[in-house]
Amino acid sequence: MSRIGKKPVEITQGVKINKVDNCIEVTGPKGKLTLDIKGDISVGLQDKEVTFTRSNDFKKNKSLHGLYRSLLQNMVTGVTEGYSKKLELVGIGYKAEIKNKKLVLLLGFSHPIVFTPPEEIKLEAPTPTSIIVNGVDKQLVGAIASKIRSFRPPEPYKGKGIKYDDEKIRRKAGKTAAK
Repeated sequence: MSRIGKKPVEITQGVKINKVDNCIEVTGPKGKLTLDIKGDISVGLQDKEVTFTRSNDFKKNKSLHGLYRSLLQNMVTGVTEGYSKKLELVGIGYKAEIKNKKLVLLLGFSHPIVFTPPEEIKLEAPTPTSIIVNGVDKQLVGAIASKIRSFRPPEPYKGKGIKYDDEKIRRKAGKTAAK
């Protein structure tokens, strides 16, 4: 039995979970998310917790057992607390600002980069060198943060680019002048 899959998901106060066929809908104060259950995984919905069980020990069902439990736990956390990722811009002249719900980035190119986020994502630029990506869906927040980082990933020589707040850039020694 999966160690993660055995644990029940506790339903916190203010969260409502509805199960229709193989679809679970989680509604909370910050939003609403849905999850489609595939395979031979059954969902048990009690008063304050949700449990997952599998009908057999096939490899696919073993994999999905813990996965669906983790996804539902992330959904419950997302609709109550939300998720956020912080990005930092490192480099002279690099800056970010929000205009009309669009992110405008100046990253040393000949033109500004304008990024329009999906409706579920909220972008903030508290300072010109930092960006905060907020949302309910953990996967979508990570994907949008990754997309913004891909516009100018940090380079190893000077460390210039867009990096995650907690990311450590491995620096390389540059070429030295030969005498």
